[in-house]
Amino acid sequence: MINIVLHEPEIPQNTGNIGRTCVITGSRLHLIRPLGFRINEKTVKRAGLDYWQKLDVTEHDNYPAFMDYVNQADDFSKPRIYYATTKGKHRYTDVQFHDGDYIMFGRESAGIPEEILAEHPEDCIRIPMLPEERSLNLANSVAIVLYEALRQLDFPGLESEGELHRLHYRNEL
Repeated sequence: MINIVLHEPEIPQNTGNIGRTCVITGSRLHLIRPLGFRINEKTVKRAGLDYWQKLDVTEHDNYPAFMDYVNQADDFSKPRIYYATTKGKHRYTDVQFHDGDYIMFGRESAGIPEEILAEHPEDCIRIPMLPEERSLNLANSVAIVLYEALRQLDFPGLESEGELHRLHYRNEL
């Protein structure tokens, strides 16, 4: 399982979309407070549709509380935390993701605080984009990086093929 972490998210629709993506991929969502909205807002649940009640979500009071949570794992199984940021020196495709890893994303308006990033330069990853553009939508960024991590893990537990509802593909009898 991959863990998605949102550090102080501000836009409820993005959080709802990310929650839906987490449910569909079997990922866990971690929300680090303060949140820019109430978790029960209609906009969060509307964006997450009927998936929100299925979401495996944990809220943390702040970044130190989140780190305490992560550090409860024994040293042998200690997961890695990757920090997705436009300021990263490594592409998200350059790292090797493992089961249990965390991928943190920052606020829509400011990203992850630089005080956190400065402590973890080797774990900062980025999605390549044109230099004159600011950033991608948060929900899109989560989907891009999460699916790369899942691809590296061979999409554990996910369906790899689908079926038509009413018809059959022409080459199948």
